[in-house]
Amino acid sequence: MEDAVSQLLENREDISQYGIARFFTEYFNSVRQGTHILFREFSFVQATPHNRASFLRTFWRCFRTVGKNGDLLTAQEYHCLLQLLCPDFPMELTQKAARIVLMDDAMDCLMSFSDFLFAFQIQFYYSEFLESVAAIYQDLLAGKNPNTVIVPTSSSGQHRQRQPPNDCNPLEGVEASLFYQCLESLCDRSKYSCPPSALVKEMLSSVQRMTFYGFLMALAKDQGINRALGALPDKGDLFLDPAMDQEIEKLVAQVSGLSVSGPASSSADTANMPARNSPRINSPWKPLHHRRKMDAESEGSNEETDSSEN
Repeated sequence: MEDAVSQLLENREDISQYGIARFFTEYFNSVRQGTHILFREFSFVQATPHNRASFLRTFWRCFRTVGKNGDLLTAQEYHCLLQLLCPDFPMELTQKAARIVLMDDAMDCLMSFSDFLFAFQIQFYYSEFLESVAAIYQDLLAGKNPNTVIVPTSSSGQHRQRQPPNDCNPLEGVEASLFYQCLESLCDRSKYSCPPSALVKEMLSSVQRMTFYGFLMALAKDQGINRALGALPDKGDLFLDPAMDQEIEKLVAQVSGLSVSGPASSSADTANMPARNSPRINSPWKPLHHRRKMDAESEGSNEETDSSEN
């Protein structure tokens, strides 16, 4: 509601042309559909669990063809895709997600879309939880039994630089049962989103010891946690999106119709076709009340919008 009122006041001149009732209808329809996070600032995108899940689903829907085509990208390239949807998305979160896949190896290595997406989901959605897990893991490595659960106190867009835990001997790690006890206590006390305790227990009960990055990778690969979060499909269905395919087919048919001008055209008419002004096909995701804001926020916003719409 606070954001809706803020948007209303900021764009009141444009909104007055079609009415407040229509604005609120479109705003909350976009919230329900999960498209309200498009091209918004990072502080808004990560402000609530619904916003985070909406961003994850939108990223998957927009760029699933990367995985469908079998393309492998670096962390920097995935970050560029994230910035098409959220211009100020922090590189630090992208790097943390890449470390889950690469186990803290060279950050310029190539990653598949599915590997990065599921790692990014865990890192982005459970960001505060993972900060606390890293601190607990470090204490256990040092021989301490954490008596106090460390819970982040701020959900502002400023993410602390997480020092990678010292997994110098990846076969050692920490005792899994003790690790789970600490995580269970963390989940009970934390006001932030945490993975279901039962699934974490099942994961850790199958091993005697666990490393930090091994735990993060297990979270990313666990389809039970993916289903509980509810933003992405199962890995086997990752490249299937019938609703989006239908929308693309409609747009392609529409564009194809514009290029056909009846019977065979003269060479002069054909030469003139690229120069004509074709009707602009707006993205079905872009809420009406964002259009004026996007134009005013930055000179480069048009390029980002066009890239994502294409």
